[in-house]
This record gives sequence, C-alpha cells and structure tokens, in this order.
Amino acid sequence: MDDDARDLAFWEAAEDGAELMGDGQTDAAISALLAVIAEQPENHYALFFLGSALMEQGESARALKAFVSALALKPTYPGALIGAGWALHTLGRYTEAIRVGKQLLTRNKEDADALYLLGLCHYALGDNALALDYLNRFVNTRPEIEVALEAEAVIQVLRGEAGELAERDDEQD
Repeated sequence: MDDDARDLAFWEAAEDGAELMGDGQTDAAISALLAVIAEQPENHYALFFLGSALMEQGESARALKAFVSALALKPTYPGALIGAGWALHTLGRYTEAIRVGKQLLTRNKEDADALYLLGLCHYALGDNALALDYLNRFVNTRPEIEVALEAEAVIQVLRGEAGELAERDDEQD
C-alpha cells in the first residue's frame, strides 16, 4: 500500500471517533479511538483525535502523550503540533509551548493557532510586548468571533484599557 492509500485508510478508520467528538460524545469518541489505536497503533489521526478528546475532558497530560505519539509517527502533522502546544500551555509548560508555536510559524508565519498560542503563552510569562504582538497578529487573521473577542480582551488588558472599560460599564449601570 502506498503512503497516500495508507493515509486515507488511517483517516477513514479515525473518522467515526472524530464525528463522535463533533457530536459532543467525548467518552464514546475516546472508546472508539482507543479501539482504532489497538488495531492500528501507527494511526496518527486516531492518536490526534484521542488527544483532542482527552483535552476536552481536561486530561492534558494524557492528551500530550497522545499528541506526542502522533508526532513520533508523523513529525510534520500540524494538528498534532498545535494540540501538543495547547496541552503544554494547559499544563503551565509555557516555554515548551512557545517552542511548538515557533515551529509552526516556520511553516506558516500567519498560522492563527500558533499566533494565539504564542500570545497567550507570552502573556502567562509576563512578556507583554511579545504577547501583544502575537495577539494582534492573531486577530488580523480574522478568527472566529468568540476567540477573537477573547483575544481582544487580553489585548485590552495588555494596553491597560481593561480598567477603563470596567469603569465605563459601572457608569452605564
């Protein structure tokens, strides 16, 4: 079987688990993905989706292991890289998450996921200038409104505008 056919077979095997996640059935997704991994331990898609499902359940350490396992099989897999970055962020391992984000930016300097990850990691580390730069670049990628609003809120805090906004809200009440 050539690489493309193998990749397609892996995708198709992991697809049910991904769909269960999309339907909000995280426990069922984990079960389905673990079954796929038992049959196909080299299925990087199943490992990625398992990591994503574990992140949904707040199991960041286990998720990181799944993402790293996917990367061991396919080192250039962007989804697994960003998943690992977010797992590291959630675990408070910001410096390592920054390395992951920078690795993604070497492939695409406007990778929205990487920019957001880098912005929040630098914010957590107190490096406000870099956080502001990355978050502004992220907002310029026109992300989904919910995430854009979250990023804008952090940007306002970094600019020192959050106190002014709170005072204006109090005055309007």
